[in-house]
Amino acid sequence: MIVVTGATGNVGTSLVRAMAGAGQQVTAVSRGMAPVDLPRGTRHVRADLGAPETLRPALDGAEAVFLHDGGAGGHGLDPRAVLDVAKAAGVRRVVLLSSQGVVTRAESPSHGRVMRATEDAVRESGLAWTILRPGGFASNAYAWAPSVRAERTVAAPFGDIGIPVIDPADIAEVAAVVLRSEEHSGHVYELNGPAVVTPRQQAEAIGVALGEPVRFVELTREQAHARMAAFMPEPIVETTLAVLGEPNPAELRLSPDVDRVLGRAPRPFAEWARRNVQAFR
Repeated sequence: MIVVTGATGNVGTSLVRAMAGAGQQVTAVSRGMAPVDLPRGTRHVRADLGAPETLRPALDGAEAVFLHDGGAGGHGLDPRAVLDVAKAAGVRRVVLLSSQGVVTRAESPSHGRVMRATEDAVRESGLAWTILRPGGFASNAYAWAPSVRAERTVAAPFGDIGIPVIDPADIAEVAAVVLRSEEHSGHVYELNGPAVVTPRQQAEAIGVALGEPVRFVELTREQAHARMAAFMPEPIVETTLAVLGEPNPAELRLSPDVDRVLGRAPRPFAEWARRNVQAFR
């Protein structure tokens, strides 16, 4: 049996479906309600990684765990306590959804240090482990959905500076493969898209998917900071703007790891936009 934490997120939802579709017994874990369209035969357990003891009912009989903090970036969690509960329950393998920022923004308290501590805990847990380090997510474009629906407009900074964003479905497919096989134990996979794509190009791709133009409006760094600070902690805002505005060579490098694990290239942003176009209608 495979346990998927963060099961209502962009990666977790796809991973639960992929594992269930491959005939695996899956327990989907989330803090709140069960994921929408939970596959038949999949169990849902409410638990909070911030309270590791609540995981015990989910872990009974589990062989492997997909560990994802639901987007908290590791803040407020005790990964060693979570892993101790998993190990005591008989779990043998853990796949951690980490962040490329562990290496590309190592000094960032939000993107580097916290997730590095979580990676260290996984490595030292005594469990077989695999670490996935994605870069920027294609699904971050959901933030533009309200303005696209209302005005067919995308507003973002750094319109012509791009990074190779990764489709969360590709992360999920990689996770599904490594969860089912011990041959990936001890490996760290960096996951990103097949090409650098700019915000302006993403807006164009959304427009193509919709069948009508989407106008791009470039924000200043200050305007973007003010918008992001309304819902993100200051350190995360600063690091995110640095990545988007001044990506370093490691953040621009096209990793071969999706192809290495899946035997195919990662999906382009345009395909993500076509598959998720209903969010922008």
